[in-house]
Amino acid sequence: MKKVELLAPAGNYEKMEMAFHYGADAVFLGGKIFNLRAGSHNFSNEELEKAANYAHDLGKKVYVALNIIPHNEDLEVLPEYVRFLDKIGVDGVIVADLGVFQIVKENSNIPISVSTQASNTNWRSVKIWKDMGAKRVVLAREISLENIKEIRAKVPDIELEVFVHGAMCMSISGRCLLSNYLTGRDANRGDCAQPCRWRYSLMEEKRPGQYMPVFEDEHGTFIFSSKDLCTIDIIDQILDAGVDSLKIEGRMKGIYYVANAVKAYREAIDKYNAGEYVFDENWLKELESTSHRLYTKGFYFGNPGVDGQNYNDRNSYSQTHQLVAKVIEKVSSDEYILDIRNRVESGEVLEVVTPNTKAIEFTLPKMILIDKRGHESETLFANPNSIVRIKTNIKMEVLDMIRIVKGSN
Repeated sequence: MKKVELLAPAGNYEKMEMAFHYGADAVFLGGKIFNLRAGSHNFSNEELEKAANYAHDLGKKVYVALNIIPHNEDLEVLPEYVRFLDKIGVDGVIVADLGVFQIVKENSNIPISVSTQASNTNWRSVKIWKDMGAKRVVLAREISLENIKEIRAKVPDIELEVFVHGAMCMSISGRCLLSNYLTGRDANRGDCAQPCRWRYSLMEEKRPGQYMPVFEDEHGTFIFSSKDLCTIDIIDQILDAGVDSLKIEGRMKGIYYVANAVKAYREAIDKYNAGEYVFDENWLKELESTSHRLYTKGFYFGNPGVDGQNYNDRNSYSQTHQLVAKVIEKVSSDEYILDIRNRVESGEVLEVVTPNTKAIEFTLPKMILIDKRGHESETLFANPNSIVRIKTNIKMEVLDMIRIVKGSN
């Protein structure tokens, strides 16, 4: 059985560390230029080199997004940038544009993944990319399992990557003009303002002079806003289709989202590989613990129709837990240094989220607050951006997360 890659988003260096800690085989990330997440922190050239070395030391991979739809002026510095990526040994680049594809081929030996932005939904387009030298095609989100199986059968000698979790675009694989038209921010050059997520008052014309509201209540409508993709309960069917990489969306999301999504899909994939796959409700509960919209299976079983949209659900975001801290140092077998992310108080019941076990409940003991000068003082509460030391018999490792049931504090 071939090893199927679990590919996670890394909007910055910390998110990359968390993705690998919780079981990702590879991450996709962006430099300061040429990628479709201008709002993400992204990686400087120095950070890119450091990230590649870090990943390779762990036996993991790094893919760099070069997936903008460029204009002429965008191409001037691209050859030099590609040569830099080749020099530092990134494992691949993600490309949407033919011109960028050609520049990568002319200036490096970097394996190329064809971006979902290229909207590949049939075997002939996949085959032509393979014939041109692509190593992998990231299939469009608007594709069914049956289509994937046919592509796999007719183009067996190219890697196929598919999205399995995260935000969905209301347009065709992200080819959207709403942001540019309404805000002047170009989605196809990495600066989408996500106007599809805004609330609208939308009217449909029935006949001249008369209008009827569509999917609208007193709160307006979210007719452009897709539900989030979640395939944890059909992951065996996706793997059966013969794909090579399962991709989680979310370079703009926080470390808790990245880590928890990776953990859930890692467990599901490992069960499949062991021949023991049975859907575990706990996987879905964990994915519901992070901030998300209502879930959909996307296009895997055909056009989702109205079931794929949030039409008038003004409360579409939900989560059951909140991140409160991350372990940044293990002082001894029962003493840890924590980086506090949300206010927390001694005596609260928290949960430790580790890569290889279910969440472990414990009561937070008294904390030792460590200020910026290294001075220590006992405290019963800690605010975000604080550093504290605790003693507990709960076993934790560096990069483990600590969370609280939302609303319990």
